[in-house]
Amino acid sequence: MTTELSSYGPLQFPDRAGLSLPQFERAQRLQLIPGPDAPGGRWSAAVFEDAATRIDAIKDAVGSLPDLGAERAEMHLAERFLAATVHPGTAAELARRGHLPVVGDYKGHPLYCGLTLERGLDRQEVARASAAGQLHTRDAAADVLGIRAADFEHLVRAGLLVHADTARSYWKDLVLLYRQGDLDRLSRSRRIDWAAVRATPRGRRSPLAALPDAKKAPV
Repeated sequence: MTTELSSYGPLQFPDRAGLSLPQFERAQRLQLIPGPDAPGGRWSAAVFEDAATRIDAIKDAVGSLPDLGAERAEMHLAERFLAATVHPGTAAELARRGHLPVVGDYKGHPLYCGLTLERGLDRQEVARASAAGQLHTRDAAADVLGIRAADFEHLVRAGLLVHADTARSYWKDLVLLYRQGDLDRLSRSRRIDWAAVRATPRGRRSPLAALPDAKKAPV
């Protein structure tokens, strides 16, 4: 590969090197290509030529999948691990567990490392994250716990459950989403008499009404 320019801009460099822009940005993040060394945020011909001699190794190291938002990351995992169930919330759970790096954001939403999505992870890691990270609306979360919506509100009021994410409904209303792993943890709590809560009929005062408000609970 030969060069015709004395320096290269951030679009010229990847274009002439045969890299996509995401590949170029990842190569810099992995320090396979240094940052700009010429005036105006450009790269010198020497840096370009050095990268050109290593371009096959660079391409192999950076992979081909760009960094992705949660929905597309989960779609990719479902396609990669055929027959695996990948619930919404899986990408965030993988990141929470230290398996999937967050490498940036787009409009306030995290971007997950495409290289890890492409080459890292294994089926068991994804399955465990899908199970624990699955997200539920309030009513669905109450059903998971086997309690009434009114009972569920007391758990939230007492600070025993905190939403893990949010979404927008069809009508653009904010919807709070609760993580399966948090519901599983709470369901094992000996602080709550679950049998009594679940046996309380509709219209009767919840045993959970006695829980103190989170802001009043002792530290």
